[in-house]
Amino acid sequence: MHAQTFDNMLCIERNYTDPYFNIAAEEYVLKQFNEDVFMLWRNEPCIIVGKHQNTLAEINLDYIRENNIPVVRRITGGGTVFHDLGNLNFTFIKNGKPDELVNFRKFTEPILEVLQQIGIDAKFEGRNDLTINGRKFSGNAEHVHKTRVLHHGTLLFSAQLGNLSKALNVDPSKFSDKAVKSVRSRVTNISEHLLNDMNVLQFRDRIQEHIKAQHPEMVIINFSDEDVQKINELAETKYKTWEWNFGYSPKYNFQKKVKANGGNIEFNFDVKDGIIEKAKIFGDYFSLHETSVIEKILINQQHDKAAISHCLKNVAIEQYFKNVSKEEFINGMF
Repeated sequence: MHAQTFDNMLCIERNYTDPYFNIAAEEYVLKQFNEDVFMLWRNEPCIIVGKHQNTLAEINLDYIRENNIPVVRRITGGGTVFHDLGNLNFTFIKNGKPDELVNFRKFTEPILEVLQQIGIDAKFEGRNDLTINGRKFSGNAEHVHKTRVLHHGTLLFSAQLGNLSKALNVDPSKFSDKAVKSVRSRVTNISEHLLNDMNVLQFRDRIQEHIKAQHPEMVIINFSDEDVQKINELAETKYKTWEWNFGYSPKYNFQKKVKANGGNIEFNFDVKDGIIEKAKIFGDYFSLHETSVIEKILINQQHDKAAISHCLKNVAIEQYFKNVSKEEFINGMF
């Protein structure tokens, strides 16, 4: 249990921008602190996936690999979001009665109040969104643990929206599953609607001042060295792992048809916990050996490019798919 205890609300100031650390920090504070907590934080460019989502169905894998963008699954539900340093995140962790913990409007109200103060007419709309003129700038999600709730939300302030759309652009026809699909909404940056210039850090400070005014008893602290060590351990053992970020995905069927030099190839996989359980390959290609050999090699492998590259490293793909390069073949599975 966290060593310090206060009767007050805590504001934990966080200047860490590593997404693995920041997502781990939320679970750590939820489960190891006793107090009500408020936090404002930012991530370097990354994709944050909802707890119940099929990661591969939500992301543009080629784009995020080319740009070394981390993909991290969080413990709350909802859709996939793109973070960068122009996006500000806010977190409330509150104690309460189990049947009264979930309340999206209550936790977003202070944010709307700050925006009203700076001349922006923002609204709470739909399930969990904040909008300006009907365009979304904030998505929110919650997770209940015993008698505590974690509520967090994104605040697009000056994010690179072009990168957002590229990182989350994926072909939905490749997957069929029961996972929650992210709703692709029209989005906007808060900075586009400001009457007076302000940067994301000034905006952060404005929100913190408002929360402090609402909670005069609030104590501002930083993580202790012990906290940082334990959060880093949680990041290493959970939030940086393939098993959590990709393997945790629900069971899904992956289908993709690729036009290769040697003909059309269609991949059809059943995947559970990130592992290929069934593999069928169809097409109008020519082969010297039976395709079933390759299908058997793929079974029980992670649906992950590095894992599949490794299991096929000694296989002469051209013997099974005439005039098809190994790179073409492997890329067709994602």
